Amino acid sequence: MHDRSGLEQGMSMVFPSPHHCSARPARPAAAWPAAVTDSSGRSWLVGEPDPSAVFAVSDAQASELVAAVFDLIGDHPDPEQIDHHELLIRAEVAIRRASPELVAALVGFRVSGSCDGIMLLRGLPLDDPLPPTPLAGALPGSWRELTLSTAIQLMVMSVIGDVLCYADEKDGRLVQDICPVPGAENRQENTGSCLLELHTEDGFHPNKPHFVSLLGLRSDHARRALTLAAGIRTVLPRLDARHVRVLWEPEFRIRLASSFVGSGPAAYSAPLPVLTGLPGDPDLCVDFHATEPLSAAAAAALEALRQEMLGALVGAVLEPGDLLVVDNRKAVHGRTGFSPRYDGEDRWLRRCFAVADIRAAHLVHPASRVHRALSATGAGTGTGTGGPGR
Repeated sequence: MHDRSGLEQGMSMVFPSPHHCSARPARPAAAWPAAVTDSSGRSWLVGEPDPSAVFAVSDAQASELVAAVFDLIGDHPDPEQIDHHELLIRAEVAIRRASPELVAALVGFRVSGSCDGIMLLRGLPLDDPLPPTPLAGALPGSWRELTLSTAIQLMVMSVIGDVLCYADEKDGRLVQDICPVPGAENRQENTGSCLLELHTEDGFHPNKPHFVSLLGLRSDHARRALTLAAGIRTVLPRLDARHVRVLWEPEFRIRLASSFVGSGPAAYSAPLPVLTGLPGDPDLCVDFHATEPLSAAAAAALEALRQEMLGALVGAVLEPGDLLVVDNRKAVHGRTGFSPRYDGEDRWLRRCFAVADIRAAHLVHPASRVHRALSATGAGTGTGTGGPGR
């Protein structure tokens, strides 16, 4: 039996309209004195996530999720494989039975979004004890070492959309490890520990993820690494109309991440606009490290957008059991810098993607959720000189 008050909690998370977002007053900086500083020494205040987009998982709900995981895994015919058509269907069914309260909140976010383009779940159960944080950027053993966290993240993302990953990155794993790697400290990648610029995840990709989830297993030692986000719904009304007009034009290109091109020459997306979709509630695609403007007007518009996004930051230190879902069409995300120790106790997140409709993806085979390598899809990219990918 499910608590009626818990179901009402999920149903009460009515996510706001774009008009509400533009009218929302800025949260006072004194409420949460956090800031982000870039490599030039410039600083911006960071607000807390809007309470209306935060769902606290109760102890009873956590217990129901744990029971659902063990039922799900116990019936799985191939315990070493999670890229499994039947398992992923049953994962969605399992969470809908186990926690309708949580599902109601997730469906609300999937349908309506939020002002900042994020939803934060707190208090999800995790495996105990955890393995050491991987030094090479990926869990070396079986996913069964993290049965609870893996299955629960898959269940959550199965409500948000269709789980998907990419053959080009992280060895085509559906659930991926995000942790610092020795020697990569200054890379604009998830293996680094410097300030990670705001970006649309895989914005260069013709089938980029629609939703990104980040599950906290460990925070950094000092608990200072903020996962950041900023939403276009909040920022759009603040932009000058002349910049907005340019952002709708295909006057930009995005350099592909190094995981997609290796050590070869820099490759770029075809020219594309930053804003697409509905004029009053557009989608966003930009990477402030890897997007290149193709005209002076585009450069001015891109910098104006960046400044407004930095002025609308929200963020959180992802504690163990926190799961942040980012609407990759409505928000950019990033991370403040931190100091890893490489002692097995460093910051460790797990990442999982979802798309609105898996049928639009080019899969390695019909029963898989792995997108074919970008070079195998026939998607056109250009090459040229440029810096290293993200």
